[in-house]
Amino acid sequence: MKKISFEWDNDKNTENIKKHNVTFELAKDAFFDERRLIAIDIDHSTEKEKRFYCIGKVENGILTVRFTYRNNKIRIFGAGYWRKGKKAYENQ
Repeated sequence: MKKISFEWDNDKNTENIKKHNVTFELAKDAFFDERRLIAIDIDHSTEKEKRFYCIGKVENGILTVRFTYRNNKIRIFGAGYWRKGKKAYENQ
């Protein structure tokens, strides 16, 4: 089984903690939820780089994680407990 690798910008992590009270370390857990949803982030994708949402259950609820794949790693950009993601997860 291939190991999943994650990365992120530490300044973005600090900003995310202040803004959404979620660490990227916690955000990783959403990827290990067997019921997780992965959806393309049309608004933030470009021809050069596709962006995605991972919506999965973590200790405090349903977390939405914004990410991309870069150099065979999952690069996290943002994470929060957003209603839209929770609704999509619950309706699956």
